Amino acid sequence: MNVKRWLVGLFLALMLVSEIFLFRANQQKDAALAGLRESRQEIAQLQAQLDQYQNSSAVAQSNDIVRLRKQNETLSQNLAVVQNASSQLRATNQQLIQQLTAAGYYLQQQQGQLEQFANENQRARAAAQAAQAAQQVRSDVQIAAAQRNTCINNLRQIDAAKQQWALENNKTADSVPSLQDIVPYLPGGIFPACPAGGLYSINAVGEPPTCSVPGHVLP
Repeated sequence: MNVKRWLVGLFLALMLVSEIFLFRANQQKDAALAGLRESRQEIAQLQAQLDQYQNSSAVAQSNDIVRLRKQNETLSQNLAVVQNASSQLRATNQQLIQQLTAAGYYLQQQQGQLEQFANENQRARAAAQAAQAAQQVRSDVQIAAAQRNTCINNLRQIDAAKQQWALENNKTADSVPSLQDIVPYLPGGIFPACPAGGLYSINAVGEPPTCSVPGHVLP
């Protein structure tokens, strides 16, 4: 986004500079045209004076004609300078217009590239999110499988402790031991807990212990 703002600022700056150049060029052109009109008026006045001097004496008329010719040459040179400056201003205006057109085209290209880059970033983020979600699903599946295996192992320990209790105490298959009855027969004397938060039911000696979590069942 910073590059986009920078390009827009550059385009606006170029437009502002071109407007200033065009304004100055128009002012110089108007001044040149005004000078041209004044030169033409002066030429007309000199021509009128030249006509008047034709009736004067030959010497005075000759001197005035020489002077007027010099003035006319000077004015003609000034007129040529003004015309040359006007041509240069027109060329400068045309060049500025071409530069503005090129800058606008370049800005459009940069805008297109920025939009393409934004779309690619969006697709990359979507792909990354999808990959992360898939990884999370795989992780959840692995965790669930590990919890299930741990829970089934706990159920085996509970069932083994229950069978040992029944054997040592001559209990039948219908006998239901309490938690305190089988704890001494469990590893470390500790009743295990389901890693998924399930609740264990010891059940009768002839029935396997169960867990409240679906799928946590002795094979």
